[in-house]
Amino acid sequence: MTDETFIDPVCGMTVSPSRAAGQSAYNGKTFYFCSPSCKVKFDKDPAAFANADRPPAANMATVMPASAPLVKLKLETMAKRPPQRPVAKTNYVCPMDPKVRSEHPGDCPKCGMALEPELPPAAKVEYTCPMHPQIVRSGPGDCPICGMALEPRTVAGDEDNAELRRMSRRFWVSLALALPLLLIDMSSMVVEGGILRSLSPQSFTWLQFALASPVVLWGGWPFFVRGWRSLVNRSLNMFTLIAIGTGAAYFYSAFATFFPDALPSSFRSHGHVDVYFEVSAIIVTLVLLGQVLELRARSQTSGAIRALLDLSPKMARRLRDGAEQDVPLDQVQAGDLLRVRPGEKVPVDGVVTEGASAVDESMITGEPVPVEKKPGSRVTGATLNTTGSLVMRAERVGQETLLAQIVRMVSEAQRSRAPIQRLADKVSGYFVPAVVVASVVTFVVWAAVGPEPRLAHALVNAIAVLIIACPCALGLATPMSIMVSTGKGATAGVLIKNAQSLETLEKVDVLLIDKTGTLTEGKPRLVSVAPLEGFQSDERGLLALVAGVEKASEHPLAAAVVRGAAERGASAPTVASFLAVTGQGAEGIVQGKRVIVGNQALMAANNMDVAAFAARAEQMRSEGQTVIFAAVDGRPAGMLGIADPIKESTLEVVRELRGQGLRVIMATGDSRTTAAAVAAKLGIADVEAEVLPQQKLEIVKRLQKEGHTVAMAGDGINDAPALAQADVGIAMGTGTDVAMESGGITLIKGDLRGILRARRLSRGTMKNIRQNLFFAFIYNALGVPIAAGVLYPIFGVLLSPVLAAAAMSFSSVSVIGNALRLRRMQL
Repeated sequence: MTDETFIDPVCGMTVSPSRAAGQSAYNGKTFYFCSPSCKVKFDKDPAAFANADRPPAANMATVMPASAPLVKLKLETMAKRPPQRPVAKTNYVCPMDPKVRSEHPGDCPKCGMALEPELPPAAKVEYTCPMHPQIVRSGPGDCPICGMALEPRTVAGDEDNAELRRMSRRFWVSLALALPLLLIDMSSMVVEGGILRSLSPQSFTWLQFALASPVVLWGGWPFFVRGWRSLVNRSLNMFTLIAIGTGAAYFYSAFATFFPDALPSSFRSHGHVDVYFEVSAIIVTLVLLGQVLELRARSQTSGAIRALLDLSPKMARRLRDGAEQDVPLDQVQAGDLLRVRPGEKVPVDGVVTEGASAVDESMITGEPVPVEKKPGSRVTGATLNTTGSLVMRAERVGQETLLAQIVRMVSEAQRSRAPIQRLADKVSGYFVPAVVVASVVTFVVWAAVGPEPRLAHALVNAIAVLIIACPCALGLATPMSIMVSTGKGATAGVLIKNAQSLETLEKVDVLLIDKTGTLTEGKPRLVSVAPLEGFQSDERGLLALVAGVEKASEHPLAAAVVRGAAERGASAPTVASFLAVTGQGAEGIVQGKRVIVGNQALMAANNMDVAAFAARAEQMRSEGQTVIFAAVDGRPAGMLGIADPIKESTLEVVRELRGQGLRVIMATGDSRTTAAAVAAKLGIADVEAEVLPQQKLEIVKRLQKEGHTVAMAGDGINDAPALAQADVGIAMGTGTDVAMESGGITLIKGDLRGILRARRLSRGTMKNIRQNLFFAFIYNALGVPIAAGVLYPIFGVLLSPVLAAAAMSFSSVSVIGNALRLRRMQL
């Protein structure tokens, strides 16, 4: 007997109960679905699908006429056939310059590197260099510029550092072989012949060769590979110097072991040729140790991102069909109802629908005081519910949540480059070739005028110069500080979008700041309604017309009018032909009447004389109210007064910013009287009132032409042009997405104390970077001459290549250690 078939009410496909992906009951009927996604859509709104024109759950024989067997067969065949994927065209890109693209494989016309297949966005796990973020590749490997191991562009919560494991394995094996080699060599210096005095000099050399070869050829193999690539790519780096130095010591010693008679007498000491197997092996071991310590330290710079990722809960408790079920977080969809019990983390961003509680948002905003939540309050994923039980409706899930955006923004900021990095890049570009030249000069000088054996001394000192001058510390000085500080800022509610903003904020001397939503709460409320005498309707009638227009607007003042109308019992009718006038107001047709709502400039643009309101409007403004005028059918009708409370922290922040020497300017579209009243309460002397978005932009440009470094703080769409133009744009996280995209820094909670935190972070970071650069420059400036032997004529002191390798390895680790101190900085 054939299985009875039904139609999926969502997509119309034929499905049998035995093969159905799911089923739901509605109005006493059972509905079957071809896929889980269809079931999800049906469960969200069953009435919409159950009441569709086609019968939602009927037998196939009743749905389709008897004359349509071919159609039925075709539908069943399509349902069983696996989905056909379109053949995708493969594009090829250059790993060094993603702008170089081709439809065919080949070599990059700019750098000559082989083009690589471009993976689809969903499959991409991009890797980048911590020192050169412009290097982006589709898989792990080494940076073609500096040779460092590439790292995932986006940090994962369960990150596995394969490079650290490989380097650690090479280090421990190399150490096990290099230590006996070092002990044997030291013993030979104390006792004639050392602990192996019974061996002949030739046998002793062969033993050293046997111990050193695995260390150099296997343990140091990555360094030789990277050094060779640096020559091929014509981008000399630290591994160029390491490969040349250790390679010269090892291969010279190997040649001396196999062909000792081929070397001149100037290489001989006490009748035999000196070899430097212990030098090459110990240098490789020390460099491996430096790499292990550096990789461990660098992994700590991403600790802030991993800590943020760990905040997110793995499960959510979903309410559906009267039942509660724990589901994985990736199964939560927008619109789902979720229960958050006391002590649990909020799973995603959404709105509270039932219950009341206090939610600890410190892990996102940096503010320690829990925030009271009730129906209608917004909640953020990863925050902690402390006391009561909440039911919330999910709105933003997956990569759309605030936490996901924070992680993405911090990852991008950590890979950005500060302008101060250009100095290090410029120096590094000339440094390695200069070191190679210095090494050659050292060899020539020692070979010409040095003590016997001259060539042996020349070789050792030339190697020491190459090893000690590796520019790793110089290259890491800026990126490591940026990575640590941006992570630190994220945990304090300050999101740094790029390193340039972080560096520039320290130099800012003028802060241009918006009023509504920035200095004030951004939650205005309707205070006054004043119809014009002679207006045919009363206060409620005027309010209904104005609210009808404002209901279609997204401006905070418009929302205040709509809320105020509802509180006063005036329902907002539907508006037609709505038109928003940026920075001035809006208009539309309400109940057949043309209603214009906005500021005095909008009234003037429509030839409306509001002189009759002048005295009353000025009184309202002096009380800190924003006045909105209304006109109906071409005649003034009345005005509304809206007040926006000043944020609790604003006065403290403005006072401290002025104490730091900043010039604070308020810029607002509000009237001069209202703006002056707010400015007087805050002690702000400079006020730019009644300005349009374009005029805010012009103010920023004017200040920049005067030689000022300008920061702009705002939260609305009308602030976006000025935020983008300013040297540093500071967006309120409580504002619009447009403002957040335009700003270089985002204050998650919108609290102005975040500006003070950002300033402290900027100052601390730049101080840390300058310390790193100073250490790196001084280290190389002193190390190279000492390694070349300038102290030998005076003190008889020579720097061993082994000590040079130790100093080089620990110099980069010291720079990273100094950068990690930023994690303990108090903001």
